[in-house]
Amino acid sequence: MKKFAVVLAGCGVYDGAEIQEAILTLLAIEKNGGSYQVFAPDMIQHDVINHLSGDTMNEQRNVLVESARIARGNAKPLDAFDANHFDAIIFPGGFGCVKNLSTWAFEGDNSSIHPAVEQSIMKMHKAGKPVGAMCIAPVILAKLFSGTKLTTGNDRASGEFIQKMGSEYVVATHGEVVADETLKLYTTPCYMLDSTLMQIAEGTDNLVKAMMKAC
Repeated sequence: MKKFAVVLAGCGVYDGAEIQEAILTLLAIEKNGGSYQVFAPDMIQHDVINHLSGDTMNEQRNVLVESARIARGNAKPLDAFDANHFDAIIFPGGFGCVKNLSTWAFEGDNSSIHPAVEQSIMKMHKAGKPVGAMCIAPVILAKLFSGTKLTTGNDRASGEFIQKMGSEYVVATHGEVVADETLKLYTTPCYMLDSTLMQIAEGTDNLVKAMMKAC
C-alpha cells in the first residue's frame, strides 16, 4: 500500500485549499489502493475570504486548523512530516498555495516558499519519491526546480513564471498529466481550467495513478 502525504493550504478555494480537488485527491488515493495523511503548516493564513461575496473578512484563521476541516480532524503540522514514512507527496490547488504555502500571489518572480513546504518537497525529491501538484500549486515546483516541465493548463501568468524560472510550460487539458519521469514531478491543471466535478475527478485520479506507478 502506497502512502501519500497530502499537503493542504487551508479550507476554501479563495484563501486555502480547493476543497473539491482536496477531497477527490483523497478519494483517488483510496480508490487506487493507497493511504494518506493530511498535513498543513501551522500558521495564520494570509487572509480570510467570504466565499459567498468574495470580500475580505476582518478575522484570522489558522491554516492547520482549517485544513483539519477537510481531514475530519486528522491533520498534522507539516513540521512533523517525515519523508521516510511516505511514498509520495501531493499538493491540491487553491489560492492558499500562493498565499500561504508560498507568496507567489503577491511577489511573483520574487516569491518565497514556506520553509516547511520547501523542506518536505526537497526531502521527498532527494529520496527519489514522486511529487505531485495540481491547479496553481505547480508554481511552487517551478520555484524549486529548473529544467523540468510543468503545467497549469493554459494560464498565461503562471506559464510565463514557469518559463522564467527555467522550465518548460506545457499546455494541458482536462485529465492530462505532465510528467517529468527523471525528477519524478507530476502536474495536472484541474480548476485552472473551466472544469466540471467529473473532470476534476479524472485529473486527480490520473495524477495519483501516475505517481503510484512512479513509486
